[in-house]
Amino acid sequence: MSTPEQHAGGRSRPGSPRFRTVRLPAAASAASLTLLAALASPLGPAPQQAVAKEKTVLTVAVAQSVDSLNPFLASRLVSTSIHRLMYEYLTNYDPKDAHVVPGLATAWKSSPDKLTWTYTIRSDSRWSDGRQATAQDAAWTFNKMMTDEGAATANGSFVTNFRKVTAPSPTELVIELKRPQATMTALDVPIVPRHVWEKVKDISKFTNDRDFPVVGNGPFVLTGYKADSYVRLEPNKNFWRGAPQFDELVFKYYKDGDAAVAALQKGEVSFVSGLTPAQASALGNQKNIKVNDAPGRRFYALATNPGARAGNGERFGDGHPSLLDVRVRHALFMAVDRTVLLDKVFQGHAVRGEGYIPPRFSSYFWKPAADQELAYDPAKAARLLDEAGYKKNGDGKRIGKDGKPITYRVLCHATDPNDKAIGQYLREWWGKLGIGMRLDCLDNVTDPWLAGRYDLAFDGWSVNPDPDFVLSIHTCAALPATPKATGATDDFICDKQYDALYARQLAEYDSAERADLVKQMESRLYDLGYMNVMAYPNAVEAYRTDQIRSITTMPEKAGNIYGQDGYWSWWSAVPAGSAGSSGGSSSAGVVVGIAAGAVILAGAGVFVALRRRATAEDRE
Repeated sequence: MSTPEQHAGGRSRPGSPRFRTVRLPAAASAASLTLLAALASPLGPAPQQAVAKEKTVLTVAVAQSVDSLNPFLASRLVSTSIHRLMYEYLTNYDPKDAHVVPGLATAWKSSPDKLTWTYTIRSDSRWSDGRQATAQDAAWTFNKMMTDEGAATANGSFVTNFRKVTAPSPTELVIELKRPQATMTALDVPIVPRHVWEKVKDISKFTNDRDFPVVGNGPFVLTGYKADSYVRLEPNKNFWRGAPQFDELVFKYYKDGDAAVAALQKGEVSFVSGLTPAQASALGNQKNIKVNDAPGRRFYALATNPGARAGNGERFGDGHPSLLDVRVRHALFMAVDRTVLLDKVFQGHAVRGEGYIPPRFSSYFWKPAADQELAYDPAKAARLLDEAGYKKNGDGKRIGKDGKPITYRVLCHATDPNDKAIGQYLREWWGKLGIGMRLDCLDNVTDPWLAGRYDLAFDGWSVNPDPDFVLSIHTCAALPATPKATGATDDFICDKQYDALYARQLAEYDSAERADLVKQMESRLYDLGYMNVMAYPNAVEAYRTDQIRSITTMPEKAGNIYGQDGYWSWWSAVPAGSAGSSGGSSSAGVVVGIAAGAVILAGAGVFVALRRRATAEDRE
């Protein structure tokens, strides 16, 4: 299952991320004030004071802890966002409108049968230790994922259809497929340096957070980390697009959202995301603070435990057996009044939940027909429970097959105020149906989630321009191999009809046909009733204008800053007081020249694929 702390793209599960930025005085960062005191002679010049440049630090407050700094394992949004800064992907997404642009690859083409893809790897990308990044690094990364179960943990779905990956030369990567695959320009996989990672004995146990600086070829280099405290990065001076302008980027963990906001107000952090309506309102009129409120790329949902099981067929966990009945799942969702949640909890900073893909991705957005919709209807919900055999006793309590009153455990993120607020409404609404509810708000929801020890859970994922990743986490192939293994599944869903649609959309190169198949998948998920999307929250965030002069949103018009499909925000950020631009830029123009890399789709038709993990904090 995916928890908000994840995945997707990275992904995000039921948790929300925050950031911060601060400019520290030179003394705090090892730069010292030097006085030239020695005189050559009595007639020598007076001592001169050397004024050191103040170190600029962009500190992002985050409410999600890092699950792993190993890009083969990480799925939480904060983690995958950091990996986008550390490592290049083959392709990227334009910050203006999310169309595919060059990354480590400058050009790509497919064979007429669509089974062989050839990528031209740029010759001007270097690892932070000075070595050139080559096609061999990309080939090694993909082959490792294809042959090592641990290396396939986070992004294995991208390579399951790969037959062979080779690097005929330093600038040529060739991927041979078993079947056509529509995500070949949306492989959101961090490419790692072979000369570093081939020394790792066990990918599944490697944390990638012990030896600094960590070798990468992205715009930033990882230079420090302390669990549940901070992640520190510095500019990669050799980054081919140009080095970022801030001297340091820090992601600082705040368990309490109000504490993060207070730190922003004091100037201790530069940026905070995941603001509540009250926080956004309080910050809106404050000096030197700008609030960004834009349509987001996440969905906010309530997921049920469908009976946790492994790929080998073995059941585990302790989900309530009544939830195996689709009538019960539908009844619970029909007792949820989305209008109340939008008005009272999100207070206008979200739009009504419909299908699995947020409306921001218009090509894939789907909503149920009137006769299909699980609309708010408590009376019908009660009838469904009666039909399923869960009748009320004399005390008005619904009785399970074991003769005991039904009480559901709902996993809640302790750091997410929305989970807690909505949980109170659920307790009231389900109580009227005769169903009890216990809200389990935990700092760590991942462990009970993966173990299947829950009944329902607040869920959410950040969706990539190409939705393949968040679709893949509901396939049977995403289940863990055994109860003790870790799979890529979000909610242990395994449905043959859904899987068949997934395989068809993955092989469909016609963009309109593929979009139709994706919508059919969303319809199937909706009917299964394992997940109820309640809202699409806005990206509500704020930053200090006396620390950040300008920063790129994605998309350019009404877009988010944190958790982008790319590294544009932090790479482009310009420190307040900065006189010029030496690398990143402050608008969508940051990608000037990006399209100069020729994008060739031979025999593939007009195909633009866009994508994620978490996904998911939720993976991405």
